[in-house]
Amino acid sequence: MASQTVEVWPENWQTVDLFISVATQWRIGMGGPTGLDYNVLFRMIDNLGLPSDCWKVTFDDVRVMESAALESMRQANN
Repeated sequence: MASQTVEVWPENWQTVDLFISVATQWRIGMGGPTGLDYNVLFRMIDNLGLPSDCWKVTFDDVRVMESAALESMRQANN
């Protein structure tokens, strides 16, 4: 797998760091990864101590990253 450098805007670092911290927490089905284990993700978000309005935004942002990661994994397996 080739290494790739990606620019991350400062306002997105917390979400990227969170996504990286749950990178080993994928649910796996018969066809491969199906999504992140939200129980672990929710715990990690709670640990950040975010106010409720930021909590939802952070969760939504991680879900965007999750979707892109799943698409990338599916393409890699074809």
